[in-house]
Amino acid sequence: MSSRHPEFKSEFDERQNLLLTGRPGVGKTTLIRAVVEKLGPSKAGGFWSKEIRESGRRVGFSIEALSGQVGVLAHCRLSSGPRLGRYFVNIKDIEEIAVPSLVSARESDKLIIIDEIAKMELFSREFAHEVRRCLDSRRVIATIQQRRGKFLDEIRARKDVRLLELTVSNRNEMPRRILALLGI
Repeated sequence: MSSRHPEFKSEFDERQNLLLTGRPGVGKTTLIRAVVEKLGPSKAGGFWSKEIRESGRRVGFSIEALSGQVGVLAHCRLSSGPRLGRYFVNIKDIEEIAVPSLVSARESDKLIIIDEIAKMELFSREFAHEVRRCLDSRRVIATIQQRRGKFLDEIRARKDVRLLELTVSNRNEMPRRILALLGI
């Protein structure tokens, strides 16, 4: 029998992964960037994505590791890779930039930033595998698309996940709420 008293929970028992969902363009990535800025970049690792625009038109998405590496997640002018709408997904950069950034954050005990868990990224089995490993650490702040899917539904159903919906009406208060949930 354990010597721990059941009425006292360790900090680890209390930690939950925070998953942000919401409509495209509502500010999920902006929110994650604000949280990382408040924490300080030395306390977080992982990646976020960003639109690639040319002449005001979206032509793709980049992957930006918090460590500084940048790659292409998807682009309309790529000629290979899985196709999603008008974009071709660049699995190579997912597996050479996004996945290693997650492994590094997980192994260094940093807060793990995943922007985002969505159909493009999930074309990589390595990515899906590493997302599960990161979630097991209970140190993840991630965005997850609202669409349904086997893997996405599995992630949302985990007992160690707290799903927060970002909306236009709550996005100004959400950074404070997330920092409070992190104990900051």
